[in-house]
Amino acid sequence: MSSGINDENQLVIRPNLTYLADAGTRWSYHNVFQRLMNVVGEASGQSFETYFMTKLKNKIGMDGFWNEGLIFTVYHSNSRSMARFGLLALNQGKWGDEQIVNEAFFKESTSTSQNINPSYGYLWWLNGKSQFMLPNSQTVFPGMLIPNAPADMYAAMGAEDQRIYVIPSKKMVIIRMGRASDPDNPNFALSGFDQLLWEKINAALGN
Repeated sequence: MSSGINDENQLVIRPNLTYLADAGTRWSYHNVFQRLMNVVGEASGQSFETYFMTKLKNKIGMDGFWNEGLIFTVYHSNSRSMARFGLLALNQGKWGDEQIVNEAFFKESTSTSQNINPSYGYLWWLNGKSQFMLPNSQTVFPGMLIPNAPADMYAAMGAEDQRIYVIPSKKMVIIRMGRASDPDNPNFALSGFDQLLWEKINAALGN
């Protein structure tokens, strides 16, 4: 997310991929990462979905399919399948006795990827850092992403409060799917929902 590409338009077509800042000098959430699916397809000599099914989906028993929309490519699935993906993440890319995702790469992906937004890895949001930034903004917010959540938590935080929270210290995975908690004001990534949910979780855990 520090490519320096202009983020005014999230439609990933050549005319929209214009220079805004030198690479590595500006953090901004941009859809261009979805082009990595094409890269994987070209490198593997097959469609991305076929590669995904063979290398990950079938191995961990996920259900679902990819929907290639005009702007967003979205994986449609269910909470049980997302929990399986969360367990894969909890075990640092290992499923049973098989290392499906390279462990060293997985550890790197759940670590700070650059020094502009320390709360972001490789598509994972990281709790417990000193500051964070959010999509569609250049504001730097002090403190942890979710102050009342465990500091070692990393999370997939999608649109409309779709969540996969992974908490290694508690050997816990929490999934949330469904509609936005506040349909009139849907957020991408962080929302007030996260803080409220962790209040309930902490109360249930006796924290």
